[in-house]
Order: sequence, then structure tokens, then C-alpha cells
Amino acid sequence: MTHAVIAATGLFTPEQSISNAELVEAYNAWAEGWNADHTAEIAAGDVQALTPSSVEFIEKASGIKSRFVMDKAGIIDPARMAPNLPERPNDELSLMAEMSVAAAREAIAAWGKPVSEIGAVICAASNMPRPYPALAVEVQQALGIDGFAFDMNVACSSATFGIKTAADFIASGSVGAVLMINPEICSAHLNFKDRDSHFIFGDVATAVIVESSDRAGPGGWDVLGTRLKTVFSNNIRNNFGFLNNAAPEGIGAPDKLFIQQGRKVFKDVVPMVSEMIIDHAGDLGIDPHGLKRMWLHQANINMNQFIGRKVLGRDPTPEENVIVLDEYANTSSAGSIIAFHLRQQDMVTGDTGLICSFGAGYSAGTVFVRKRA
Repeated sequence: MTHAVIAATGLFTPEQSISNAELVEAYNAWAEGWNADHTAEIAAGDVQALTPSSVEFIEKASGIKSRFVMDKAGIIDPARMAPNLPERPNDELSLMAEMSVAAAREAIAAWGKPVSEIGAVICAASNMPRPYPALAVEVQQALGIDGFAFDMNVACSSATFGIKTAADFIASGSVGAVLMINPEICSAHLNFKDRDSHFIFGDVATAVIVESSDRAGPGGWDVLGTRLKTVFSNNIRNNFGFLNNAAPEGIGAPDKLFIQQGRKVFKDVVPMVSEMIIDHAGDLGIDPHGLKRMWLHQANINMNQFIGRKVLGRDPTPEENVIVLDEYANTSSAGSIIAFHLRQQDMVTGDTGLICSFGAGYSAGTVFVRKRA
């Protein structure tokens, strides 16, 4: 019986990056100006003065040291505090499609086969540029791929949901190969004026080619099993959408940007994901303590370390529990794929690993893989 194989991956990394020190300098300059503008209200006790951010605070809270972004100047400008990404004409390739194509071309080159063998394109991401036409269809056209394409959004879990969907297409015989892309311009939805979250996200794009085992060449990864889970929660939310223009509060309101209750998210998501991994491994006959590597969603160093300890039953080594968020920050759906793309080359035939993502929804996905000969 045919099964799915992860045949190749690709990564697009923006040229610009922002260090914690640069981000803190910009936030503190803005906060100082805000406090000065509200001196009377602060003195009267009507509003609270904003607390400065710091490099130490960011690293302790998240493990993040820097992030790649599509526009640095707008983010670190205290008068703007948001990326400046000019809208492109409809007849020009969109920015997120451009990022996706770059990641996809790297994956296709590594795959070594013509795009004519790809039957579907899935864009699985948290942040889309528009409701329609689907970004996946735009990328499909840019790459000259026949077949069909569509977008899907399950927040930070989108990549594992995309791999699961691709694997199901393969199992059903619908297509022989699927291109799954994860473009994320998270900086456009981040509130850089919020001290508790202004450091979280970065921008990036990843790509994964999933194909049928009876067509796959040597190498790659057998998909041993996939599992998905969702539980509704408001603790991570982004209310930006097409109805915002009709809302009295307007699109600039903080509620229309990323918001989360961090402590509640940690308390809810970490046990849910840990138990899901262990249960899924058991159903597949895999000893979770024997996993060679875990490529977890790059959300927060504390979450990743806790999940790693729970799954392995001990403190994992840096080789076992891959961390790339120190350099890339949280890149939403792309995080686990970045980790997989960058830290798999030393694995040998028979090694078993786990790609896992989790995030808003709540949502979580597990993909167990084994290195092919």
C-alpha cells in the first residue's frame, strides 16, 4: 500500500533582521513619548505609565534573540512601529506569493523532479494577504503547476494540518505529489506597542513536497502517522478580517492585531500537546523516549523545553529538541518546518523523529517520520 513521503523542503529567509536590542530601543522610545503625552492622566491615576522593555525580559520570557522581517525600518521607527509593505498591483506577483515561490523553488530543486509531477498546491499559513483569489492558486500559476490549489488556516498548526491533508490526498490516489507552502509575514499582525508581545514574531516562508512512496526516489522521510486536534479558545486571537472596515472601532484597534493570554496558553496547551504526542506514539508502536529528534513549533523556549522533557522523560539535548526561535523568533506555521529543514542532515536511515505544531484554536498536529534509505 502506498503511503506519503516527505521528499524535500525549502526555506526563504528575509535579508533584514532585528536584534532584541534594536527592538527594545524602538519600543522604549515610543513608550517614553506616550508617557510624556499622557503625563496628566498618569499623575491623576487615570492611566498607568508604560513600563520599558528590555533585552533580558525578552530572552527570559521567550528565548528569542532576533527575528527576520520583510521591513525593518518601519518596525523600529518609533513614529510608526509597524512594517511598511506597499500594496502591489493586482497584475504583479504578491509579496507573500513571491516569498512562497522562493521557498518552493528551493524545495523543487532539492527534489530534482519537474513540477509537472505535482498535482496540488496547499498554502497553509496563519496570515493571508486576502480572502481570494487563494494565494496557493497564485503560487501554482507562478510555478507553472497544473491540478488544483487552495489555502487553509489553522494558525500556528497550519503546516502539520497541511502535511496531513497532503498525505491523505496521496493515500487516496488523488495526486502523486503535493507542494505545501507556509508563507508568514507575522510582523504585519503584531502589535509592536504591546510590551508583552512586541518581540514574539518574525517573517519567513517554508515549503514541503509530499509524494507517494511508490514514486519517491531514495532518501526523504516516510510519514508513519499524522494526527490533528482542535479545541476552541479565545486565549490566542486575531480579529483582523474583511468585516473590519465596517466596524466602528476601525482596523487600527489593538483587538485587530495579535493578542494572547500567555500564562493561560502555557497551562492549557503544553499538557494537551505532550499527551497528544505520547498517545499518538503509543498507537503507532513508537517509544517516545527513543525519538531521535523533535522539530516542535517554535513558540516559546519554555514551552518547547517542557514538552521535550515530558515526551522524552528527561531533559532533551539540543540535538534532540531543535530550537531555532533564538534566531528566527516565532514564525507561526513555518516554525517546525524551519527546524526540520535546517536540522535533519545528520539523521541516518531508520532514525525516527516528530514534526509537531500547536497554537491558536487551540490546534495541534503531530507527524511522525522515519528516515528512508
